Amino acid sequence: MPNLDDDLTLFYKTIGKNVKKKREEKGLSQLRLSEEMDFKSVGFIGQAELYMGKRHFNLSHLYQLASIFECDISEFFKDVEIPLKNSEI
Repeated sequence: MPNLDDDLTLFYKTIGKNVKKKREEKGLSQLRLSEEMDFKSVGFIGQAELYMGKRHFNLSHLYQLASIFECDISEFFKDVEIPLKNSEI
C-alpha cells in the first residue's frame, strides 16, 4: 500500500527540483528570486527547492513563480508521478 508521506515528499522534491531548474535557466540567484517574491530572507527558496524541513512551494508560490519565470505553471509539475490509490503491485 502506498505511503502518503513518502508520496508527498517525492511530489514536493520534484516540484522543488523543477523550480530550481527554471530559476537557473532564467539566471536568477536564490537571493534575487526571494526579492522578486517579496520574501524577507533567501532561506525559504533554498529550503523549498530541496524540501528541507518540509518547507515547500504552495499554489500561490507556483502562480507567482510562473509569472516571474514567464512560463506555464505546468512546468513545475514535470516528472511528477501520482500513484494510483487502488493499484496493485
